[in-house]
Amino acid sequence: MVKILYRSGAEILSTQTEAELAAISRENVLWIDMLQPTGEQKRFVEQYLGTEIQSRAEAEEIESSSRFFEEGGAIFANTNFLSPADDEMLMDAVSFILVNGVLTTIREIPLRSLNTLQLKMQALPGEYPDGNTVFVDIMDRRVDLDADIVELISKDVTRYSRRINQDEDINEDFLLDINQLQQNAMNVRANMVDKQRLISNLLKSKIFPKDAELRERLGIILQDIASLVNHISFTFERLEYMQETVIGIINLDQNRIMKVFTFVSILLMPATLVASFYGMNVRLPLARWEWAWLVIIAIMVLLMAAMIWYFFKRKKML
Repeated sequence: MVKILYRSGAEILSTQTEAELAAISRENVLWIDMLQPTGEQKRFVEQYLGTEIQSRAEAEEIESSSRFFEEGGAIFANTNFLSPADDEMLMDAVSFILVNGVLTTIREIPLRSLNTLQLKMQALPGEYPDGNTVFVDIMDRRVDLDADIVELISKDVTRYSRRINQDEDINEDFLLDINQLQQNAMNVRANMVDKQRLISNLLKSKIFPKDAELRERLGIILQDIASLVNHISFTFERLEYMQETVIGIINLDQNRIMKVFTFVSILLMPATLVASFYGMNVRLPLARWEWAWLVIIAIMVLLMAAMIWYFFKRKKML
């Protein structure tokens, strides 16, 4: 699907008809939003813009040279938009092309933030003179959404920290949850750093307009990203501390269990020793006496009682 937002007088209108796009002057086009475009749609937009559109594989490249570059008077930028899903964070690649004030976005999934922005553009057309302003607004909105995600992770960390303090259900599953939170925090931080690098490169660009207002907004967005990176880094450090604490608690519990098993083994050792003697096929004292088993049991009980008394005496519990 291709959606085109263009200026018509004082209004911003939208269309999904390629034939109508061909009739619109490029000076009036603000934004071409491509959702799961077909090969034919890509070729049409390429011909209209006079530039090549990256493939999905190129958009998902992690090399910095592929994330932002300029070519033929156009700016190409690739980044990921985060979206929470169950216990993990999904990262969806979005490509941007800025050429002569026209913004083109290529994505594979619907994004509510972009749909909301398109409605705002039509409601407040005076705030969007060109595609550059649209791009800055998209980045601003995404950073705000990323801040919500960072806050969500921070709340989860606080909730798990409270469970540790209350010694509530601290087990291997709890540790796996901490690991998942760590993975989410790392993904968020990597995504924020990626956006930070993108905007920094944009500010250095000779193609991007020198408009003071746009550059000031980008500078504010950079400051917001820097704050979020610091926040999520601190959150990751909290998670590492929590992980070490949980591992320590689990080790202590296992040590307690091992101590109990060891004590029981030592406690049964005298009885096992006596039983093993009388289980041998040799002549032993009391072997022919009919009440010998009572004497043997009494000896076992006395030995076990003596060991229990010694244990509690040593632990100063008696």
